[in-house]
Amino acid sequence: MTENITVAERYATAWMGRDLDAAMAFVADDVVLDAPSGRFEGAAAYRGFLERFMGLMTAAEITAVYGGEDGAAVHYVTRTKPVAVSRGADRLVIRDGLIREAVTIFDRQPFTEAQARAQAQASDRE
Repeated sequence: MTENITVAERYATAWMGRDLDAAMAFVADDVVLDAPSGRFEGAAAYRGFLERFMGLMTAAEITAVYGGEDGAAVHYVTRTKPVAVSRGADRLVIRDGLIREAVTIFDRQPFTEAQARAQAQASDRE
C-alpha cells in the first residue's frame, strides 16, 4: 500500500514539475486513461494528454494522496492559462510499480467557457 502512495506521489510531482519523462517512467506501455476529454490508450496517447495539459498549466500542487491495495488517488489544485484555479483528482491503478489505468476527474465546464470566450474574441478581431 505504501508503495502505491509513493508511486502516485512521485508521478504527480513529476508532471506538476513539468518533467514529462520522469512522469512517464511510472506509466505502463499499455496504460488506459479515462478523462473528461475522452479515452486514451497506450503510453504515447497518455503522454500527449499530459503534454497538452502541461502546456496550459502555470502551477500545480498536491493536496492529498491516498493509497490502497490496487492503487492510489491523488487530489490536486492546478492553475492554468485559461482557468485560474481548477481542482482535480487522479485514480490510479498501480501494479508492479507502474500505472496501468488512470481516471482523471476535473470540472471541464470552466475550460469550455474559457475556450468559447477566446473564440468569440478571435471572431470579434476578424
